[in-house]
Amino acid sequence: MSEPLLRAEGLTKRFGGLLANDEITLDVFPGEVHAVIGPNGAGKTTLIGLLSGEIAADSGRLVVAGRDLTGTPVHERARFGLARSFQITSVFPQLTMLDNVLLAVQAHWRHSFRFWRPARSIEELRRPALEALARVGLSKRADVVAANVSHGERRQLEIAMALVSVPKLLLLDEPTAGMGSEETARMVGVLESLKGGQAILLIEHDMDVVFSLADRITVIVDGRTIASGLPEDIRSDAAVRTAYLG
Repeated sequence: MSEPLLRAEGLTKRFGGLLANDEITLDVFPGEVHAVIGPNGAGKTTLIGLLSGEIAADSGRLVVAGRDLTGTPVHERARFGLARSFQITSVFPQLTMLDNVLLAVQAHWRHSFRFWRPARSIEELRRPALEALARVGLSKRADVVAANVSHGERRQLEIAMALVSVPKLLLLDEPTAGMGSEETARMVGVLESLKGGQAILLIEHDMDVVFSLADRITVIVDGRTIASGLPEDIRSDAAVRTAYLG
Protein backbone atom coordinates (compact mmCIF):
# COMPACT_ATOMS: atom_id res chain seq x y z
CA MET A 1 0.00 0.00 0.00
CA SER A 2 1.19 3.55 -0.74
CA GLU A 3 2.16 6.04 1.93
CA PRO A 4 -0.84 7.66 3.66
CA LEU A 5 -1.93 11.04 2.39
CA LEU A 6 -2.96 11.98 5.92
CA ARG A 7 -1.60 10.51 9.14
CA ALA A 8 -2.98 11.57 12.51
CA GLU A 9 -1.06 10.30 15.49
CA GLY A 10 -2.31 10.46 19.06
CA LEU A 11 -4.65 13.44 18.61
CA THR A 12 -6.03 14.39 22.01
CA LYS A 13 -8.45 17.15 23.03
CA ARG A 14 -9.99 18.01 26.38
CA PHE A 15 -12.76 20.51 27.05
CA GLY A 16 -12.44 21.04 30.76
CA GLY A 17 -13.09 17.68 32.36
CA LEU A 18 -14.39 16.14 29.12
CA LEU A 19 -11.92 14.05 27.14
CA ALA A 20 -13.40 14.51 23.65
CA ASN A 21 -10.62 12.78 21.71
CA ASP A 22 -8.22 10.38 23.41
CA GLU A 23 -5.09 9.69 21.36
CA ILE A 24 -6.89 9.18 18.06
CA THR A 25 -4.66 7.68 15.37
CA LEU A 26 -5.74 7.09 11.76
CA ASP A 27 -4.46 7.13 8.20
CA VAL A 28 -6.19 8.19 4.99
CA PHE A 29 -4.65 6.93 1.75
CA PRO A 30 -4.76 8.62 -1.66
CA GLY A 31 -8.07 8.11 -3.44
CA GLU A 32 -9.80 6.25 -0.61
CA VAL A 33 -12.95 6.98 1.36
CA HIS A 34 -12.21 6.55 5.06
CA ALA A 35 -15.36 6.74 7.20
CA VAL A 36 -15.39 7.65 10.87
CA ILE A 37 -18.47 6.40 12.72
CA GLY A 38 -19.72 6.27 16.28
CA PRO A 39 -22.65 7.24 18.49
CA ASN A 40 -23.67 10.85 19.16
CA GLY A 41 -21.12 12.52 21.41
CA ALA A 42 -18.36 10.09 20.44
CA GLY A 43 -16.01 12.91 19.36
CA LYS A 44 -16.32 12.65 15.58
CA THR A 45 -16.91 16.34 14.88
CA THR A 46 -14.16 17.27 17.34
CA LEU A 47 -11.82 15.04 15.34
CA ILE A 48 -12.66 16.74 12.05
CA GLY A 49 -12.10 20.10 13.79
CA LEU A 50 -8.66 18.94 14.91
CA LEU A 51 -7.80 17.82 11.38
CA SER A 52 -9.00 21.05 9.76
CA GLY A 53 -7.29 23.22 12.38
CA GLU A 54 -10.46 24.84 13.71
CA ILE A 55 -9.78 23.18 17.05
CA ALA A 56 -6.27 23.14 18.56
CA ALA A 57 -5.14 19.72 19.74
CA ASP A 58 -3.76 19.37 23.25
CA SER A 59 -1.32 16.78 21.95
CA GLY A 60 -0.65 14.64 18.92
CA ARG A 61 0.68 15.09 15.41
CA LEU A 62 -0.79 15.63 11.94
CA VAL A 63 1.12 14.93 8.73
CA VAL A 64 -0.39 15.57 5.28
CA ALA A 65 1.45 14.54 2.10
CA GLY A 66 4.67 14.29 4.07
CA ARG A 67 4.36 17.74 5.63
CA ASP A 68 3.91 18.20 9.37
CA LEU A 69 0.89 20.49 9.82
CA THR A 70 0.70 20.14 13.60
CA GLY A 71 -0.20 23.51 15.08
CA THR A 72 -0.73 25.25 11.74
CA PRO A 73 -3.81 27.51 11.37
CA VAL A 74 -6.93 26.75 9.36
CA HIS A 75 -6.03 28.88 6.35
CA GLU A 76 -2.62 27.25 5.99
CA ARG A 77 -4.13 23.76 6.10
CA ALA A 78 -6.70 24.83 3.52
CA ARG A 79 -3.95 26.17 1.26
CA PHE A 80 -2.12 22.88 1.60
CA GLY A 81 -5.13 20.89 0.50
CA LEU A 82 -7.58 20.20 3.34
CA ALA A 83 -11.15 21.25 2.54
CA ARG A 84 -14.18 20.54 4.73
CA SER A 85 -17.95 20.73 4.84
CA PHE A 86 -20.05 21.29 7.94
CA GLN A 87 -23.06 19.62 9.56
CA ILE A 88 -25.02 22.84 8.96
CA THR A 89 -25.15 24.02 5.36
CA SER A 90 -23.02 27.12 4.77
CA VAL A 91 -23.71 28.88 1.45
CA PHE A 92 -24.85 32.36 0.40
CA PRO A 93 -28.61 31.88 -0.12
CA GLN A 94 -29.13 35.18 -1.96
CA LEU A 95 -26.61 34.27 -4.68
CA THR A 96 -26.98 31.84 -7.55
CA MET A 97 -25.33 28.45 -7.41
CA LEU A 98 -22.72 29.64 -9.92
CA ASP A 99 -21.97 32.85 -8.02
CA ASN A 100 -21.46 30.87 -4.79
CA VAL A 101 -18.82 28.76 -6.51
CA LEU A 102 -17.27 31.81 -8.20
CA LEU A 103 -16.67 33.31 -4.76
CA ALA A 104 -14.92 30.12 -3.71
CA VAL A 105 -12.75 30.27 -6.83
CA GLN A 106 -11.83 33.88 -6.11
CA ALA A 107 -11.01 33.08 -2.49
CA HIS A 108 -8.79 30.16 -3.38
CA TRP A 109 -6.89 31.83 -6.20
CA ARG A 110 -6.78 35.18 -4.37
CA HIS A 111 -8.30 36.83 -7.41
CA SER A 112 -8.87 40.56 -7.03
CA PHE A 113 -12.50 41.71 -6.95
CA ARG A 114 -13.13 43.80 -10.06
CA PHE A 115 -16.24 45.70 -9.13
CA TRP A 116 -16.68 47.08 -12.65
CA ARG A 117 -16.69 43.60 -14.21
CA PRO A 118 -18.91 40.71 -13.05
CA ALA A 119 -16.91 37.66 -11.94
CA ARG A 120 -19.08 35.37 -14.08
CA SER A 121 -17.79 37.17 -17.18
CA ILE A 122 -14.15 36.33 -16.36
CA GLU A 123 -13.30 33.04 -18.06
CA GLU A 124 -10.46 32.12 -15.69
CA LEU A 125 -13.00 32.16 -12.83
CA ARG A 126 -16.04 30.88 -14.67
CA ARG A 127 -14.42 27.78 -16.14
CA PRO A 128 -13.36 26.08 -12.87
CA ALA A 129 -16.67 27.08 -11.25
CA LEU A 130 -18.70 25.42 -14.00
CA GLU A 131 -16.45 22.35 -13.91
CA ALA A 132 -17.02 22.00 -10.15
CA LEU A 133 -20.79 22.29 -10.57
CA ALA A 134 -20.66 19.62 -13.26
CA ARG A 135 -18.72 17.26 -10.99
CA VAL A 136 -21.52 17.36 -8.40
CA GLY A 137 -24.37 17.17 -10.91
CA LEU A 138 -25.51 20.80 -10.73
CA SER A 139 -24.72 22.09 -14.22
CA LYS A 140 -28.38 22.72 -15.01
CA ARG A 141 -28.89 24.59 -11.73
CA ALA A 142 -26.05 27.09 -12.14
CA ASP A 143 -28.30 30.14 -12.51
CA VAL A 144 -30.79 29.20 -9.77
CA VAL A 145 -30.63 31.22 -6.54
CA ALA A 146 -29.36 29.00 -3.73
CA ALA A 147 -32.33 29.92 -1.51
CA ASN A 148 -34.64 28.30 -4.06
CA VAL A 149 -32.99 24.88 -4.29
CA SER A 150 -33.46 21.82 -2.11
CA HIS A 151 -31.47 21.05 1.00
CA GLY A 152 -29.70 18.24 -0.83
CA GLU A 153 -28.68 20.51 -3.68
CA ARG A 154 -27.23 23.01 -1.21
CA ARG A 155 -25.14 20.18 0.25
CA GLN A 156 -23.95 19.32 -3.26
CA LEU A 157 -23.14 23.01 -3.77
CA GLU A 158 -20.93 22.99 -0.67
CA ILE A 159 -18.91 20.15 -2.12
CA ALA A 160 -18.55 22.03 -5.43
CA MET A 161 -17.26 25.04 -3.50
CA ALA A 162 -14.72 22.81 -1.74
CA LEU A 163 -13.60 21.16 -4.99
CA VAL A 164 -12.48 24.40 -6.63
CA SER A 165 -9.58 24.55 -4.17
CA VAL A 166 -8.32 21.29 -5.72
CA PRO A 167 -8.05 19.69 -2.29
CA LYS A 168 -5.82 16.75 -1.45
CA LEU A 169 -8.43 15.60 1.06
CA LEU A 170 -12.13 16.38 1.56
CA LEU A 171 -13.31 16.36 5.18
CA LEU A 172 -17.06 15.76 5.02
CA ASP A 173 -19.10 16.12 8.20
CA GLU A 174 -22.49 14.40 7.86
CA PRO A 175 -23.02 15.20 4.16
CA THR A 176 -26.43 13.45 4.08
CA ALA A 177 -27.77 14.96 7.32
CA GLY A 178 -31.42 16.01 6.99
CA MET A 179 -31.87 14.41 3.57
CA GLY A 180 -34.65 12.16 2.34
CA SER A 181 -33.96 8.93 0.50
CA GLU A 182 -33.83 10.47 -3.00
CA GLU A 183 -31.47 13.26 -1.96
CA THR A 184 -29.28 10.78 -0.08
CA ALA A 185 -29.06 8.60 -3.18
CA ARG A 186 -27.97 11.61 -5.25
CA MET A 187 -25.30 12.52 -2.71
CA VAL A 188 -24.01 8.95 -2.66
CA GLY A 189 -23.80 9.13 -6.45
CA VAL A 190 -21.77 12.34 -6.23
CA LEU A 191 -19.35 10.86 -3.71
CA GLU A 192 -19.03 7.65 -5.71
CA SER A 193 -18.07 9.73 -8.76
CA LEU A 194 -15.27 11.37 -6.73
CA LYS A 195 -14.04 8.12 -5.25
CA GLY A 196 -10.66 6.97 -6.46
CA GLY A 197 -9.56 10.37 -7.68
CA GLN A 198 -10.34 12.24 -4.48
CA ALA A 199 -9.41 11.19 -0.94
CA ILE A 200 -12.32 11.66 1.47
CA LEU A 201 -12.61 11.42 5.23
CA LEU A 202 -16.32 10.89 5.82
CA ILE A 203 -18.23 11.34 9.06
CA GLU A 204 -21.68 9.89 8.53
CA HIS A 205 -24.57 8.56 10.63
CA ASP A 206 -26.30 6.63 7.83
CA MET A 207 -24.77 3.14 7.90
CA ASP A 208 -26.13 2.28 4.44
CA VAL A 209 -24.17 5.24 3.07
CA VAL A 210 -21.06 4.31 5.05
CA PHE A 211 -20.98 0.69 3.96
CA SER A 212 -21.71 1.54 0.33
CA LEU A 213 -18.89 4.11 0.08
CA ALA A 214 -16.14 3.38 2.59
CA ASP A 215 -12.91 1.58 1.76
CA ARG A 216 -12.01 1.58 5.44
CA ILE A 217 -13.85 2.52 8.63
CA THR A 218 -12.70 3.79 12.01
CA VAL A 219 -15.10 3.50 14.95
CA ILE A 220 -14.92 5.99 17.82
CA VAL A 221 -16.77 5.58 21.11
CA ASP A 222 -16.35 7.98 24.05
CA GLY A 223 -13.48 9.70 22.28
CA ARG A 224 -11.48 6.51 21.78
CA THR A 225 -10.87 4.33 18.74
CA ILE A 226 -12.30 0.87 19.36
CA ALA A 227 -11.79 -0.56 15.85
CA SER A 228 -10.41 0.35 12.43
CA GLY A 229 -10.37 -1.75 9.28
CA LEU A 230 -12.20 -2.96 6.22
CA PRO A 231 -16.01 -2.61 6.16
CA GLU A 232 -16.60 -6.37 6.42
CA ASP A 233 -14.33 -6.58 9.46
CA ILE A 234 -16.08 -3.65 11.16
CA ARG A 235 -19.53 -5.10 10.44
CA SER A 236 -18.59 -8.38 12.13
CA ASP A 237 -16.59 -6.92 15.04
CA ALA A 238 -18.27 -7.91 18.32
CA ALA A 239 -17.12 -4.80 20.19
CA VAL A 240 -18.44 -2.50 17.45
CA ARG A 241 -21.79 -4.28 17.34
CA THR A 242 -22.14 -3.99 21.10
CA ALA A 243 -21.11 -0.34 21.24
CA TYR A 244 -22.75 1.04 18.13
CA LEU A 245 -24.11 -1.05 15.28
CA GLY A 246 -26.39 -3.23 17.43
